[in-house]
Amino acid sequence: MAAGAAAALTFLSPESRVRAGGVRGQRSPAPVTMDSFFFGCELSGHTRSFTFKVEKEEDAEHVLALTMLCLTEGAKDECNVVEIVARNHDHQEIAVPVANLKLSCQPMLSLDDFQLQPPVTFRLKSGSGPVRITGRHQIVTISNDVSEDDESEEEDEEEEAELSPILPAKKQKGRP
Repeated sequence: MAAGAAAALTFLSPESRVRAGGVRGQRSPAPVTMDSFFFGCELSGHTRSFTFKVEKEEDAEHVLALTMLCLTEGAKDECNVVEIVARNHDHQEIAVPVANLKLSCQPMLSLDDFQLQPPVTFRLKSGSGPVRITGRHQIVTISNDVSEDDESEEEDEEEEAELSPILPAKKQKGRP
């Protein structure tokens, strides 16, 4: 499996990893592709929340990888608390504060690819902002279609295996 496809498998749920052939002995894994798109939104006194959601797709998984939160031009020197509302492993909605930004002491925060599964809501819990949130929307797609080229390559490999038998080693003269 190519390095990019292996990296893409880390974003998949266990069920999707099995479908992609990335777990325990499936002979030919399905092709996996990963697309990455820039994400950004701004929270302020006028727009206090933003929800990132995607439509469910059977052959794709979506991940929102956050990189940075920062105060932008026009921010006051006040505490700006940003919280994220998402679902936990039991699919219960939880709200977690992730940043407390203040212009004079901490105007930005690096989140180092903090990964979330959509839907995700960002809220400006206190302060007037504006707070810019940036990251990447990553889409990992599993193709269940097997092209004719892949099938013919597998058949060629099977034919080669049948045609080339294993021959015994020849003994060298002068050696027992």
